[in-house]
Amino acid sequence: MTRTLRLLVTGGGTGGHTYPALTTLAAVQRRRLPHDVLWVGTASGLEARITAEHGIPFQAITTGKLRRRPNLRELGTNLADLFRIPLGVMQAIGHAARYKPDVVLSTGGYVAVPIGVAAKLLRRPLVMHEQTTVVGLANRILARMATRIALSHESSLEHLPASVRDRAVVTGNPVRPELLHGDRAAAYDQFGLTFEVPLIYVTGGAQGSKQINTMLAEILPRLLPYAQVIHQCGPAWIEQMRAIALPPELADRYHPVPYVGAELPDLFAAADVVIARSGAGTVSELTAIGKPAVLVPLIPSGGDEQRKNASYLASGGAAKALLEPNPSAELLLAELMPLLADPALRAAMAEAAHKLGRVDAAEALADVLLEVAQPSR
Repeated sequence: MTRTLRLLVTGGGTGGHTYPALTTLAAVQRRRLPHDVLWVGTASGLEARITAEHGIPFQAITTGKLRRRPNLRELGTNLADLFRIPLGVMQAIGHAARYKPDVVLSTGGYVAVPIGVAAKLLRRPLVMHEQTTVVGLANRILARMATRIALSHESSLEHLPASVRDRAVVTGNPVRPELLHGDRAAAYDQFGLTFEVPLIYVTGGAQGSKQINTMLAEILPRLLPYAQVIHQCGPAWIEQMRAIALPPELADRYHPVPYVGAELPDLFAAADVVIARSGAGTVSELTAIGKPAVLVPLIPSGGDEQRKNASYLASGGAAKALLEPNPSAELLLAELMPLLADPALRAAMAEAAHKLGRVDAAEALADVLLEVAQPSR
């Protein structure tokens, strides 16, 4: 491409929508093609902070949330959103008309709908990306407007309207490339780990999970004879988790930390088993790096997406899934023990996870963007 590619990006609210777009932009940058980027999102969403940190031009719009099951308690908010949504559409049309993108990338969240509508009205190519196994409400709307529909999972095809399936391509869900190149030895050195027992990495997200933390605390004394644990428990939980009474001879096998940042690739490389939620980003990371997992879905989540993501991995032999609404700590322990006792079982699950993952997802999505890009008139 000899001219400058003009790429408009929308999507955000959460990391699950924001980071795939950011990772795809990095893939475009690696092509060394002349390009400009404008990201349109909400001022309060994660995308506003992330774009500022990476020096990406950003414009905010006002928009309302699309609710699957509005109720009387949210009546005022729903009425207000009826006015915010058309305002957001008008703002989106203004930004897109001034920017004149060659292609629009949408990675989901309710902020993506106004830009999708603007792309359709201005006849700009729209590439819609879906991270979850089940197509979300915003993306079901955008699917009818999209030039191409990029899916993370083959099974998502059945959730699209039949009339648009010929526009769909399975790219996978982009994951940060640094996660694929962790240093196992660095994690062992940092945390003073032992080679005597397997390592479990436990995470409930950046803020931690009350459910996962509580379950783990109940089983730790019985778990630590057979494993060592690095537990990203969240800043609000760190003192409580450090105070758990453990047998003195096992206490040095438990390592609670408030937050995991740059060391995450090393922890993933070192972990023999991962205990986690089953959001789209987590599922994509676990399959890209090939890690056996015990998944504790967040219930409820939008459209019950986490439970469906967990079921998808479990059906492929890549994970154990605790699918009931309030699984017991005993069930978690029961799922863990066979994995800890059998390296061959862990290896088989890791291989199954690899088969479901796409390490080239960002490159594949960048290919789709360049394929459909059209110079603006």
